[in-house]
Formats: sequence, C-alpha cells, structure tokens
Amino acid sequence: MATSEGLFGRLLGRTDERLPESNDPQMPTHAGIQLMLDQHGYVTDIHGLQRYGLARSSGDGAPRLLLSYMVPGSTLALEGVPADWVGHSLDLDFQCAGLRVVHTRGWVQPRGDGWLLQLLDISDLRLGSEQARNRERCTQLTLSLGEQLRQCSVLRLPEVMHEALRSVAQHGRVPCMALAVRDDAQSSWYMHSTYHSFDAPQLWLPEQNLGSLLDPLGGNSPQRVERDGNPRLNDLFGNADGVLVPYSDQQGLCAWLMLGFYPASLHGPQMSESDWMQVCAALSAPLLDRLREQQHVQQRERMEALQGLLGTGWWEWSITNELLQLAPQLAANLTDTAEPQPLTREAWLALFHPADRDELCGRFNELLEHGKELLLFARVHQPQSTQPAQWYRIQGQMLGTGTRRRIVGFMLDVSDIKNQQQQVAAAHARLDNLIASSPAVIYVQRYVEGALLPAFFSDSLKPLLGWTLEECTSATLIEWVHPDDREHYFERTRQLLREGSTRRRYRLRDRGGDYHWLLDEAKLLRDDLGLPVEVVGLWLDITEATEAAERVKSSEERYRILVEDSPAMICRYRPDLTLTFGNQPLASYLECATEQLPGINLSSWLSDEQREAFVQRIAGLTPQSPVSSAEISLQLPGREYAWWVWSDRGIFDEQGNLLEVQAVGRDNTEVRRSQQQLTHSAKMATLGEMATGLAHEINQPLNVMRMAVANVLKRLGNGDAQVEYLQEKLARIDGQIQRAARVVDHLRVFGRRSEIEQQVFNPSQAMEGSVALLSEGLRGKGVALRSEGLACDVQVRGHVDQLEQVLINLMVNARDALMSKRETDRDFEPWIALSIESDAQHVCLRVDDNAGGIDPRLLERIFEPFFTTKPIGLGTGLGLSVSYGIIDNMGGRLSVSNTEHGARFCVELPVVEVQG
Repeated sequence: MATSEGLFGRLLGRTDERLPESNDPQMPTHAGIQLMLDQHGYVTDIHGLQRYGLARSSGDGAPRLLLSYMVPGSTLALEGVPADWVGHSLDLDFQCAGLRVVHTRGWVQPRGDGWLLQLLDISDLRLGSEQARNRERCTQLTLSLGEQLRQCSVLRLPEVMHEALRSVAQHGRVPCMALAVRDDAQSSWYMHSTYHSFDAPQLWLPEQNLGSLLDPLGGNSPQRVERDGNPRLNDLFGNADGVLVPYSDQQGLCAWLMLGFYPASLHGPQMSESDWMQVCAALSAPLLDRLREQQHVQQRERMEALQGLLGTGWWEWSITNELLQLAPQLAANLTDTAEPQPLTREAWLALFHPADRDELCGRFNELLEHGKELLLFARVHQPQSTQPAQWYRIQGQMLGTGTRRRIVGFMLDVSDIKNQQQQVAAAHARLDNLIASSPAVIYVQRYVEGALLPAFFSDSLKPLLGWTLEECTSATLIEWVHPDDREHYFERTRQLLREGSTRRRYRLRDRGGDYHWLLDEAKLLRDDLGLPVEVVGLWLDITEATEAAERVKSSEERYRILVEDSPAMICRYRPDLTLTFGNQPLASYLECATEQLPGINLSSWLSDEQREAFVQRIAGLTPQSPVSSAEISLQLPGREYAWWVWSDRGIFDEQGNLLEVQAVGRDNTEVRRSQQQLTHSAKMATLGEMATGLAHEINQPLNVMRMAVANVLKRLGNGDAQVEYLQEKLARIDGQIQRAARVVDHLRVFGRRSEIEQQVFNPSQAMEGSVALLSEGLRGKGVALRSEGLACDVQVRGHVDQLEQVLINLMVNARDALMSKRETDRDFEPWIALSIESDAQHVCLRVDDNAGGIDPRLLERIFEPFFTTKPIGLGTGLGLSVSYGIIDNMGGRLSVSNTEHGARFCVELPVVEVQG
C-alpha cells in the first residue's frame, strides 16, 4: 500500500502540507479519492490512493472542499451543502502540485453523521475526448486550407499559403513556422512561405535559399532539433528547440514543415505526431501540385516561345492512319494555316524543294521500313520568291513496337546557318581565285614553342620568287633575307609576338639571286585562352615602287637643296594669297621659321593700294598668259618698308580655274634706296638754288619797304596822340619786315655748301636759328615750344648750318609724331622741349616730346638709311641717317631714348677750348 501511494504521489506531486489521515479502520482504500464531509461541506477525512498530491490552499481551520481543493471555476456543480448533492453525478477538477489538474467524476452518499464523496479519476477519458475534438478540428482546418490552396489563383498562392501557416501555427500554438520545398531544377531547398507571431523573432525569410542543408535528413516521422545536434540545423533554428515534419510523394521527399521555438514542454495533447504529419501533407500536397503545374505551364510557354524563335517544332507520323501531325507553330510556318491539320506523306513532301524531295522521301522510307534514324537538311519549296532559301534540319526516329509504333521527330529552322555556309563557300571560292591570281603572296606560319614555322603559301609564291612551299623553312627564309635587312626581319617577328601585328619592308632573294623589296603585313591569331596559334600575312612586291620612290626622293632632295639654298625668295600660295610653301630666305625676311610659313597670308604685309593691285594682277593670270611680274612694297616686321621684284606663275586645273600660284621674288630695296637717294640729292640741289633765288628776290622789296617806313617816321615829329599811334604801328611794321628779312637770309644757308674747313662756333646759335625758323609753324599747328634758357658759353667745332639742319630735322620728326598721336586723341596737348646742358668736356643739345616714345624694337634701327615709320610718300628714311653722319663727322654722338612722356634725341658734341 505504501508503494502504491508513493507512486501516485509522485505522479500527482506532493505538497509541503500533509492532508488529514484517516483513523477509521472500516474505511476502504482503493483507487480514486474518498472525501469525508461534514454537514456543512468541510473535509474531515481523505482516503484513496490518489489523495496524495492534492494541493490545499493555505488557511486556518478545517479545510473547505470548495475553497481548499477545487480548481477555480469548476465548482458550479456544488451548490449548497452535501445533502443537496445526493443523486447527482458530480464532475470535479482538483488542483495538484505543479499546476497539474485531476479530472474526477463521483457521487455523494451518507456515511454516519457525515457524507462520503466518492470520486473516480477520468483524466484519461477527458484527454482522449479532447484529443478527438482537436483531431477533428485539425482535420477540418487542413481540409479547408488544402481546398483554399487548390482553388486560389497562382498570384495569390504565396498570400494564401502564408495565411494557412498562420492558422496552423495559432491552432498548434507554434511561435514560428515555415514550409521548405525542394527546387528540382536547382537541386536545392528554399523557403516557400514563413510565419512568425508578433512576439517571436523572425527565424526565416520567404524565398530563403537553403542549398543542400536538408538533403541529409530523411525518415517518415517528425524529427526534433536539439541543441546538441546538427550545428547547421541549430543555426537555422536560431539555437532553439524545434521540429521538422517531412512530406513525401511519388517523387520522394519534397517538403519539410518547420516548427520553431517549439520545445517538448509545449507538445500538448492537442497535436500528436500524426496530426502534424497530416497538417504537413495537407499544406504540401496542394502547394506542390500548384507549383509543378505552374512549372509545367512555364515550361510549355518556354517551349512554345523557343519553337517560335527558332522556327522549330515536333512532328509525328502515325502508322495506323498514315498521317503526319505537325506542331502548331511549325504548321503555321510551313502551311500558313491557323489550325494545324494532319498531312499525308505526299502533302508533307510537297512542302519541300524538288531538289531535296527525293532524298527526303528515300530517308523517310528507310526509317519507316528499317528503323534507320532520319537526319538531313532540306529547303522549303518557295516558288517565285525572292527571299533567301528557308532550310530545315529534319530528324526522326521510330518509337514503340508492333501496332503502337510511331515516328517522332523535330524540324529546326537553320536558314541563317545554311545561307551563311553557302555565302562563306562562295566567298571562299572567290578568295581562292583571288589568292591564286593576286600578285601578293599570302602565307600562314604556325606558332610552335615561340618559333614561327611556314605552313602555307599561296600559288603566287612561285611566279614571284620561284620557290615552293617545301623549300620555304624558317632557316631558309632567314638565308633569303638580305643581310642588311635581317635585323628588321628579326624585329618583325619579335613585334608580331609582342603586339600581335606588324608591318615591315625588307628585301628577299628569289631563285635567280635577285632581291625583291617586299611589304610584309602580318597578324597573330590567338585561341580563346589568348595563346598564340598562327600568323596570317601577305607579301606584296614593292620593288618598282621602292626604286621609283628612291629616284623621286633623290630628285626631290636635289631640288630641295636648290630651292632652300637659293638667294631668291621662292613660295607657293593660293588665290587668296595664303602661303602653302616658302623657302628659308622668305622665312628670314618675314622673321619666322620655315614650317610656320604655310597659312600666313601675304596681304597682311601689304598696304590697301598694294593689296588691291596685287589681287588684280593675280586675277589677270590665264592658262594662255600664266606669268606676270611687278615690283611690290611690303611693310615687314618692325614697320620697315621693303621693295621686292616679284614674278608669279599661275597653276590651273583642266577647266582653267586658278588653283595655286608659284612665285619667285628678289629683294630690290637697296637699289630702290639708291635711286631715292640720287633723286633726293637732286631735289636738295634744286631746293638750294631755289632758296638762294627766292632770298634775293624777296630781300629787294623788303629793303624798299623798310626805307619807306623809316622816311615816314622821320616826318612824324610832333607828339600828339594820332601821331604816336601811327609811329607805334609803323614801328611794328618795321619789326616784322626785319624778322622776314632774317628768315629769308637764313634760307641762304640751304642754298650754299658748307665750308670745307670746320669752324668754331657756339652751339646755341644753331638752336636759336632752328627756333626762329620753326617756332611760328609749330604754334600754328598747336604745338607748344619750350625753349627757355638756350644760352651757353662753350664752343664746338663743325658747321653751324649742318648742326642747324640736324636740329630742324629732329624737331620736324617730333612734330609729325605729335600730329599723328593727336589724330587719335583730340584732348592731347602736344609740346616740344629744347634744352642745352654743358660741362668742361661736352655739351648736350636735347629735343624732347610727349608723343609716347618709339617702339623698343626700332630703337636699334632708327638711324639705318631709308628706315622710316612714316607711310609711303611721307618720308624718305634718310633724315636721321644723314643727321647721324653729320654729328659723327663733328666728333659727337647722336642718340635716342624713351622718357615717361615720349622720345628724347640728344646731340652730344665735344667742347673746344678757345685760345685768348
């Protein structure tokens, strides 16, 4: 009895508080629970093997049945006192240790002065009933879910599957659930659908690829995932307990239902292993059917699309009715009918070109009679069609035996391949003919361990060099190369292997011992791994062209030397005067390099009048009169004018249009300057004679006028106001007559030659004479003359008239520069300043202006003969050159510099000591 009680006690779980023990020896002890109650329902005694483990709530006094032992909510059948319960079947739930509940059924009967409550344990019956109800609900749920999966659209299949997992997970109280299926095409597993409750982490993702993780698993029952099991599975389940439920069909194991965070303590009686197997099958079977159906539809669509793209399709010949059935796409391509119809053998053969029809018929008969596999290419019959031929690859084989035999095959459109083959064959034939008749030699060299070995030479090798392919080896080729060109040949091979292509010229000996110049062009071909395979190239005989080029080059060299070394200027230019060629002398005149001449326009060096005359002269050239000559004036760099004798020859096209002009020029500047100097000398001599005559003629009337004024002044002796007024006016007239006489007398200086011997004089005399001659003219032109303090007490040796001529020339040049600047600036106030400075050794006469100065590039050339910055006709270019010579003859120096205002000319003369 103790052993039995201990067993049940362990099953129910003991409490720390001991139940009241029975002291009645007549109370039977049996399975179940017997409670002795008093008239008010208090427990006075407990008997039975299952009395141990009943949990009693804490409290003082006698235990009350309803409050101390019953599960809250299960006491609805106990109302009132035990006397009221007699005759009723009582279903009571007792609380045991460890939150365990014992379900009982019993009755009440009187016992002595109390009541006996006799109870039997019906927990197993209740559990079985609950499991039956759960199984029924599970069956109904799986049937409903399976029906939904079968009836939903393909687009809603993932959504419906997710809802199904959610319903199952909530029914089975599973936090995370997923269904993994096998992708036969990829030979891997993936998560088709997943679910996790709001308070559970997300273990899996939809479409998650599992690879071959589930391949090692097998069996026909659920498998538990434990922490000390497969590490990869533990990672998949987040290192938590779980269950894997398999599903297999006729194709084997193809789905797993995964239950995450589902330990053994949650495996309640409501879901058994068979229930989970049933759920897995109810979810997996319709899903896999839909997926396979979808794959089948996609495969069929792909097949139809492939047949449409390739122009292919199946065909089948029936032995029983002797009719041939074509695939719909193939029938549409061949028969142009919307609905494919079975064809007789004759109708099928009539679809192909007569040239291929007999062969196709014979091969078909061999297949039909002897089972020999059919394979050939045939063209479709296209009468009066200008389109390229339509070719089909036709294959067929015999399937089945006896009366169930049939011929199944396919037809593939290979029009592009066959037409390209025919084009390639035609091109290959043309190429062979071209190679055979070509003057070039086409060759192929094989690549073998870094060496190039001859493998092929076209038939033109023998007519060109006299050698045959057998005689051409790598060693003999080197021997045939000219000794001076062998290094080029070796470099050709190295470049070919390094860069993949080459182009070289070298000489090769023929059978007769003569050398031919060959142009070798070759390319290295590689395989798909990038390794060298062979070299394809050609030899082109360029002997005549090379020798002609050498002759032309030698001739061009001779003519080039002749043109470049010629002292004449030689050039070519277009009708718009743009240079296309010029030699070194022309480049030297234009101060540029020879390569810079093309593109320069000659008109940029000509004045407007010269340019117009030049263009008119060029326009007058004709094929009948292509030559013209003229003297042209150019303004070269530095504003120096030059004169060239220019001869042009026009070059015309077949229609007589002027294409280019070839010109030869010679510098005529020195001759032109000599002519101008002679003319100027003659002008100066004539001017001197004219000045002397004018001075004599003007002095006579001036003397008469002066004498008349003097006589009038003598007669006006009284001192009234009117007389004084007349005296003042007559005195003013006399002063002007004397001034005119001095100016006229000064002109005689230009009419007579300087003394042969130099004289000693004061340089201020020349300065005062220059001012007297030019002051009024300068003021009339608005030029202020600053000439205060021109006196000095030193003497120089020379000719006073020549020094005066130098100073006048410097002042006139300053005036012209000032007038030129005022033309561009009306607010400009011009002035000329004269000054004299002296010491014990030298005296310096300065002429300054505010015209802005002289271009620094011209300072070194300003005293050169015929150099002038004035336009043609306004200056001879001799004034400063002659002045420089005059001052040099006097032992002095004429210099020029720029100040902040303009130019400064300085005449520096040595001082002469005068003996007392």
